[in-house]
Amino acid sequence: MRTILLAVHIARDEATKVAAAFAADLAAHGIGVCVLDTEADALRAAGIDDQGVVVAGPGAAAECELAVVFGGDGTILRAAELCRGTDTPVLGVNLGHVGFLAEADVEDLQHVVQGVVERSYTVEERLTVDVSVMVAGEVVATNWALNEASVEKAARERMLEIVVEIDDRPVSRWGCDGIVCATPTGSTAYNFSAGGPIVWPEVSALLMVPISAHALFARPLVVSPDSTLAIEVVGEQSTGVLWCDGRRAADLPLGARVEVVRGRENVRLARLHPASFADRLVRKFDLPVAGWRGAAERRREDRD
Repeated sequence: MRTILLAVHIARDEATKVAAAFAADLAAHGIGVCVLDTEADALRAAGIDDQGVVVAGPGAAAECELAVVFGGDGTILRAAELCRGTDTPVLGVNLGHVGFLAEADVEDLQHVVQGVVERSYTVEERLTVDVSVMVAGEVVATNWALNEASVEKAARERMLEIVVEIDDRPVSRWGCDGIVCATPTGSTAYNFSAGGPIVWPEVSALLMVPISAHALFARPLVVSPDSTLAIEVVGEQSTGVLWCDGRRAADLPLGARVEVVRGRENVRLARLHPASFADRLVRKFDLPVAGWRGAAERRREDRD
């Protein structure tokens, strides 16, 4: 039997109800679902008849052809952890706010069912970052991120003092609230809030954006995907925290060094719609485009 993994924001009644309707529609086409052990009770209470339960951890999606997510970008990031190390793509159904990682809104549920049944989705490979934390020259922690790795001050009342380095060369020293090292996928997330550029997902690049830096030169940087970004915590009382996708944290004592490089493993996102990234920007941010008369619009007017 074909099997789909469900990842659901079970704290939201709407998410469990929509997931139950989705599972029932798949069952009518002979496709089963499996659920996470942390969500099994809630989903069964919502009426989902699952084909099995898997432990919610890396590799949980290994035996499934697709992981379908009902929630916001946070739930999709959690599903990306479950699919890490497998070839299983993630397909998000948005029940959150902006939801750039999601492929469909809840109103498109039947279209999602059809795409899964017919396997009519395409898969995009998204660049990730691998992160290492070193103290006194020794690696004390490793992690990864799809959206961003951010180094932030540990205490609200103290500024974080850092030196940033690119490809073994120092670039600048900042007193700041932190710094974001983002992927193109993450350019519409924390990077966007910090004033960084929006980068099309198919562009291979790494981004470095300071947060509230007290310096004349504190501009967003876009570098090669093969570069190594490094942040060193300096100063007399400066300590920080490393956050990966806002989900996994590590303390950074004075003298800690964080290195960010292109990830060894991509995340695979399933797509149902052929819409361009420009169209996504317009739709998600409700951008004003009235009056546009591009080539496609002119051809349509000529036909009419």
